[in-house]
Amino acid sequence: MTTPNSALHPLHRAWQMLPPSTRRLWLARATAWVAPKPDAVPPPACDGVVVGGEIGRASGLGEGARIMSQALERLGVANAAIEAGPRLPGAERAVEAGHSAAGWPDRAALILHVNAPQFPAALAGLGRRRVRGRRIVGNWSWELPVVPVSWHPALAYVHELWVPSRFTAAAFEKLLPGRIRVVPHAVALVPPVASRLDRQAFGLADDVVVVLTSFSLASSFARKNPLAAIAAFKQAFGDRSDRLLLLKVGNSEHHPGDLALLQQAIAGAPNIRLETRMFPEADMHALTQACDIVLSLHRSEGFGLVPAQAMLLRRPVIATDWSATSEFLDAGCGVPIGYRLVPAQDPRRVFEAPGAVWAEADVGQAAMNLRELADSPARRGALGGAAWEAAQARLGGDGLLAALAAIGVRDRNGDARQDRDRAA
Repeated sequence: MTTPNSALHPLHRAWQMLPPSTRRLWLARATAWVAPKPDAVPPPACDGVVVGGEIGRASGLGEGARIMSQALERLGVANAAIEAGPRLPGAERAVEAGHSAAGWPDRAALILHVNAPQFPAALAGLGRRRVRGRRIVGNWSWELPVVPVSWHPALAYVHELWVPSRFTAAAFEKLLPGRIRVVPHAVALVPPVASRLDRQAFGLADDVVVVLTSFSLASSFARKNPLAAIAAFKQAFGDRSDRLLLLKVGNSEHHPGDLALLQQAIAGAPNIRLETRMFPEADMHALTQACDIVLSLHRSEGFGLVPAQAMLLRRPVIATDWSATSEFLDAGCGVPIGYRLVPAQDPRRVFEAPGAVWAEADVGQAAMNLRELADSPARRGALGGAAWEAAQARLGGDGLLAALAAIGVRDRNGDARQDRDRAA
């Protein structure tokens, strides 16, 4: 006899056989049918802000939501933080979820850090009562110059978009002209605070130059491009025992195939180490601070939290000179690496869109710059200091303040924006 579970099983298999882009598009359209639509005319936002998103999750979107909530506090803007969006089983948790928004003011703007494919579902989860009569802002991050079709249905569910970089804004401006605001993560307002763990706590010797490449396998192995970091390190240092590449890898247990590719590329090199443990945020910042160089040969970034926070920890950063990181990291405060643009090809088919390109970093140049920095503690120190100054100047709260003022959000004193530079 056929049971419900066995009857559904072949349907599930058939669903899995569909291209990922098709599944995402169908899911986006299906959830869009049940999600509450925002008011046609954007309501005023004069009762503060509700920040929604993956508040407790160890993800770029989750960290962006936490940074915004803390930045609003420091700017004197009334806000609440709520958990919203997908809750993936087994996902790494960074912190416990923020305080509940039960009783949040009717005219508080809702700024939802949930990307487009899940955005209508997140609104449906919040309920029509919390959406109607409220200004709805999507805070989205996308890492290619072309936005996939599966993101289009969610555009009808926002009054405007806030994006963390001009790179991302250029992609969305074609779809939502005049309703895009560039609001970089205010990481200088909410700087990374390291715990007291030192190099010894992480098993790092004092007489070794440590290069850190940090990424999550949930963020696309192909896009983060750790194989280029391994290749550059090997080209620069061979098997020198006084040089170490530390690969800090998140969500490795959910992506065994990617982990196997890393291990294959490492090929038993004694001076390359995999670190797959999950650390609290403060310990993760301590690990970054304990390293000498941060290396990111990404193919694309919508913002680049790892390089930005490393700069605020006074670490010299070597990074691909394309996409969002090029907006805050240049030769005066870091080591930008040349590249060539190639068609974006993601084996997982998450980062794909017709005509989209991304960058292949120049591994030879990266190897040369690694050698130069590793051999010069003075250069590393000077570059780390310049990185901190640049991040302070470029990644403060100016973008957030301007966006808040534009939608009518005022601080607790009733001012839309203070005359003094509050982001300093």
